[in-house]
Amino acid sequence: MSNAIVTAAMVAIGDELLSGRTKDKNIGHLADMLTAVGIDLEEVRIVGDDEDAIVKAVNELRGAYTYVFTSGGIGPTHDDITADAISAAFGVPCEHDAKALELMGAVYRSRDIEFTESRMRMARMPKGAAHIVNPVSVAPGFTIGNVHVMAGVPSIFQAMLDSLLPTLRTGAKIQSVTVNCPFGEGAIGDPLAAIQDQNPETVIGSYPQFDGTSFSTQIVIRGRDATAIAAAEKQVGKMLEQLHSKREKTGR
Repeated sequence: MSNAIVTAAMVAIGDELLSGRTKDKNIGHLADMLTAVGIDLEEVRIVGDDEDAIVKAVNELRGAYTYVFTSGGIGPTHDDITADAISAAFGVPCEHDAKALELMGAVYRSRDIEFTESRMRMARMPKGAAHIVNPVSVAPGFTIGNVHVMAGVPSIFQAMLDSLLPTLRTGAKIQSVTVNCPFGEGAIGDPLAAIQDQNPETVIGSYPQFDGTSFSTQIVIRGRDATAIAAAEKQVGKMLEQLHSKREKTGR
């Protein structure tokens, strides 16, 4: 790990995501895992099974971020076009990978299952791509350049990501502290904005809570510098003291 900032974007692929038929579970998992190792997930796009849309998204994002992760569209059916789209984005042929064919063929033979043409589609990837190991169903994901292409099935996506993460460059981890605030966002909005302005090395988020009777807020202060976080936390504490004092005087 270094002190550099390492950034990432994600492209979640599939008509089923846009129609609502499938509820995505991979975005949140990727965000959690990247945050844990010090990689900032800064943008997510959801695109359908459209080659031009995938190419556009991948080419825009791979030039803007350290890493791009994709999920979906590398299965055995006709609408699994991610391998073709990534190949087009990099301007290289999409072809059956010999090592992937060997791995998958051995598994299907061991299960006495026919290795059909449709199943062989899962061995297609851009020429020169490297495998991302798939310990669940063997058919690999792949990496080309700074783009990492993985399955959409959550269990397989998670297993591929576990295989991939140790190979990536990571950055300085984001730290955070949480302050429980008994006031609603309406009461703290202006003073909290002022605190954020005075502490640019931190990111301060407010998350409203309602217990059925009254509103409160969770204030989360994030940053890479523990001293800066502590300074912002101290100011938030003073803000809460002032609001408590005002409430005692006015009864509101």
